[in-house]
Amino acid sequence: MSNKTYAGIPEEFSKYSSSKVVILPVPYDGTSTWGKGADKGPEAFLEASENMEIYDLESDSEVYRHGIWLSKPLLCDPDPQKMTMQVKNCAKKYYVDGKIFTMIGGEHSVSIGAIMASAEQFDNLSVLQLDAHSDLRPEYNGSPFNHACAVHWASKNTNLVQVGIRSMDVVEKPYLNKSNVFYAENIATRNDWQQGVVDKLTENVYLTIDLDYFDPSILPSTGTPEPGGIDWYPTLDLLKKLAKQKNIIGFDIVELAPNPANPASDFLAAKLYYKILTYILEN
Repeated sequence: MSNKTYAGIPEEFSKYSSSKVVILPVPYDGTSTWGKGADKGPEAFLEASENMEIYDLESDSEVYRHGIWLSKPLLCDPDPQKMTMQVKNCAKKYYVDGKIFTMIGGEHSVSIGAIMASAEQFDNLSVLQLDAHSDLRPEYNGSPFNHACAVHWASKNTNLVQVGIRSMDVVEKPYLNKSNVFYAENIATRNDWQQGVVDKLTENVYLTIDLDYFDPSILPSTGTPEPGGIDWYPTLDLLKKLAKQKNIIGFDIVELAPNPANPASDFLAAKLYYKILTYILEN
């Protein structure tokens, strides 16, 4: 992965000092247990972004003009606990420098350090998780720093709200806050649920999006695809309401496992990222 600007934007909009946003690519796939390839996700995301129109039709804007600085990919330690601390330290630095922290994974274990840093820097934090899986195991394969444990720490230390959930293990049930869960089966065929999600959140929100949240018919390239996911426009409606009513302090998009024969998933991830930034900064 070369050190280009994000989406090929002009260099004047990609300087660290003047950028409102930083992107940290984290090509880590050390704890995934089925489909591999999430370590290739950041590269595929960045390549798709370079081939994406950077004028947003919906808002009549070009959000990159607020400044987006692209970090070199994190040189991840293979040990998941050490990788978690690497991510945490990076996120903390960017928050201290006043940036909106964004991260492209990698599998979902990369989010643990980012959530820890966010909770240290922002009081009364909510974590909004869009995901097919509840990811609440206290540990998996002998480690709490595992993709199956991605929001266990958040469930104990933040206000966790989960959307799109449709798969979990019985060991996770004790850690589930049922009043903060929006199961896919209850929302996938409705379009009146988004405000209910936003109403569960505190002012400061860290957003973590596991791409298997989406239905595999629109996003097949992910490590553990689950049938019955959520569609594009209802998700954008949620993200618009979120950005308008709350302070999104940072976000990540994880679990893109690209398939060269089907780049549509890469483009969805790229467009999703740009849409979220647009909703945050063009409000």
